[in-house]
Amino acid sequence: MEAVPHVCQKAAKFGGRPMPKRWFHHRLRMAGLVGFAALALLATARLAVYAADPNALWKIVHDRCVPGAATGNPGPCVVVGPNDAVLKDIVGATQFLLIPTARITGIESPALLDPATPNYFADAWRAHGDVDSRVGHPMPRDTITLVINPPSARSQEQLHIHIDCIRPDIRDTLKTQTIGDTWTMLPTPLAGQRYSAIRLSGDELTANPFRLVAGTLPGARDAMDRYTLIVVGAEPGFILLAGRVGPDGQGHGEDVQDHACALGAQPIAG
Repeated sequence: MEAVPHVCQKAAKFGGRPMPKRWFHHRLRMAGLVGFAALALLATARLAVYAADPNALWKIVHDRCVPGAATGNPGPCVVVGPNDAVLKDIVGATQFLLIPTARITGIESPALLDPATPNYFADAWRAHGDVDSRVGHPMPRDTITLVINPPSARSQEQLHIHIDCIRPDIRDTLKTQTIGDTWTMLPTPLAGQRYSAIRLSGDELTANPFRLVAGTLPGARDAMDRYTLIVVGAEPGFILLAGRVGPDGQGHGEDVQDHACALGAQPIAG
């Protein structure tokens, strides 16, 4: 059997002579760059699909994940539970989304204030182990955030809670704030947004942030579509942040998240 020549020794010709090695190396480098560019274009295209189709997340969960889970394959979702599904977001290394399997548009939906509606934030907190798996080790409670953006700062018309790491500077700022068991306006903006804050007790998120904000934060019930909510793990318990966005629609909770999870690379104390 004829031996297969080395790639740089193929019988192809370059001006009547064997092609020089540097030509093949150049082609290999170009192929790598083209492959990288193709992946980048694919990611951009997928982002464009999300932006162009406000029902993209709903279609993924309702049309693919839920039927697939019934046959043992929830993909592309990580898992499908009784009330919601967890999906790896296309943006960031560690970001996941908690998406209800019921049709709920977003924070403004009256269904979220119904006592019969599941506590989606609690389910999102229980799913933060997916962030841990991406980082490669368990993350401290106060590095994990759950965020829902207001209607003015979202591209999807299906409720989705962002699960990811907190920005290191936001974590440091929160450590300097005095937050008790009643609402207080933080004197320091977080990522340019003003927030009211309250501390919640317990290892699990037994309180429902949607109902808590609507029922106890003055003026919120009739203006839930103007709010962005953030839950931050704390030692102990949680911190709930509620920010009312301005008339220009700027300022949304996802700004406090770090989708590259810089804190995941830091050693864990103890």
